[in-house]
Amino acid sequence: MPIPDFQSVMLPLLELAADGQEHTASETIEILAQHFELTDEERREMVPSGQQRRFDNRVTWSRSYMKNAGLLEYPGRGRFQITERGRQALEQKPARIDINFLLQYPEFVEFRNRAHKAKGANSNPTHQQNATIESSQTPEEQLESGYQSLREELSNDILARIMQSPPSFFEQLVVDLIIAMGYGGSRKDAGEAVGRSGDGGIDGIIKEDRLGLDAVYLQAKRWDGPVSRPVVQGFAGSLAGIHATKGILITTSRFTDDARTFVRNLGMKIVLIDGEQLADLMIEYGVGVTEVTRYVVKRLDLDYFEAE
Repeated sequence: MPIPDFQSVMLPLLELAADGQEHTASETIEILAQHFELTDEERREMVPSGQQRRFDNRVTWSRSYMKNAGLLEYPGRGRFQITERGRQALEQKPARIDINFLLQYPEFVEFRNRAHKAKGANSNPTHQQNATIESSQTPEEQLESGYQSLREELSNDILARIMQSPPSFFEQLVVDLIIAMGYGGSRKDAGEAVGRSGDGGIDGIIKEDRLGLDAVYLQAKRWDGPVSRPVVQGFAGSLAGIHATKGILITTSRFTDDARTFVRNLGMKIVLIDGEQLADLMIEYGVGVTEVTRYVVKRLDLDYFEAE
């Protein structure tokens, strides 16, 4: 079965705590993973940032939401247990405990209001109580999902602008990216090395490092259509002709499967960079983009509060 969303975890988690004992986060995660019959692969699945396992993240937020509703309490570091209100909630025999269920508790409404005020959203308590809230993502997942959507939109915008620009601009863009990534020696070196062909692409030899200990042959294709195996074969032939063993082939479009298969079976090293990866590298190295704002997500420092 797929990994349950964090709201689906709430009822089983509260039922687990119904014994009145203190439970640890790690113990709870393992028990609930067995309850939902998650596979090892599902247990290892990470959130987009790669900082935490997705299921662990959802259990953490389920526990946090119920704590803010007064159904759970934290008696000590890394431990939680059910409250009297939590017992009363289970006595209602709910089919599901989710955000809508938790909105019956004033403390949770206040918690939601604070979160919505921080987002600039409508924080009217009546509105919150009457709203149908069905989010399958934890706040961290919502943040990362929004970030990924913005990044994908930016990536598409980058490629669109590249295709609208003249070949000379594309040549300069590649030079800027090479320098930003630490290749090409100086800007003068890289600028002289590229832009040698007359077919609208870029051909040249760049320094792999600033000392020029090795060279990389570069070719770039500002194309709309896919780059097929014959094009890659031609590039490999060019490398062999100058006794080069390393090359980078960049395109604004994509490579066909047979082109990638051909490269994997070669004796020389050729790196294929398609339009999606090109845009990602430009974003990563700050080429053609500018930073608008930055958000820093912080966690509670338990060591600070546990210090005597």
